[in-house]
Amino acid sequence: MNKLSDPPASSNVVWHQATVTRARREAQNGHRGAIIWFTGLSGSGKSTLAHAVEESLHQRGCRTFVLDGDNVRHGLCGDLDFSDAGRVENIRRIGEVAKLFMEAGIIVLTAFISPYRADRDRVRDMIKEGDFIEIYCDTSLEICESRDVKGMYKKARAGQIAEFTGISSPYEVPENPELDVDTGSAELDTCVSQVIADLMKRGILLHDQCITETR
Repeated sequence: MNKLSDPPASSNVVWHQATVTRARREAQNGHRGAIIWFTGLSGSGKSTLAHAVEESLHQRGCRTFVLDGDNVRHGLCGDLDFSDAGRVENIRRIGEVAKLFMEAGIIVLTAFISPYRADRDRVRDMIKEGDFIEIYCDTSLEICESRDVKGMYKKARAGQIAEFTGISSPYEVPENPELDVDTGSAELDTCVSQVIADLMKRGILLHDQCITETR
């Protein structure tokens, strides 16, 4: 398996420079493109928060897309297992896809456990500083287990699921995320407001996009 820093395996490939640049796309969209990377344990609220933030951004006229962990494994990453190697490749592919969305001037929100710091850092290193916003959905394992509607934690504790993050496989908490959100006890609207405020602070959104929603 190639690392992100390895050259492409294909030979005779040349990067084609498009005439429609990222800057022109962003100018048309009225906001910067960026990768908003939600990470946390299963049940921490990543998907719920990502989709709620997307709804808020969409109402403000922003161009957005959510890459969701389960959805991606139905297609793009449907051939991967949950071994260490499979998880690494899963995040590598997601990073490449997210970068393409960002280059299109879109605010792409990703909702993946992405348990390893090294994998998240590889995606961060693919793009320029300020384009990768890591958001830690900070929820205790106990709360995540209490939200376990699919019974995955119960099966993992019973030994029926191997390499389950938080039980039999590690989750490496972000050391310096751009934003730490208390998705364990805070209301969803509060968490959304925190994310929107952070995007405004970083200049991804224009000020009027943060205070006025289209109806």
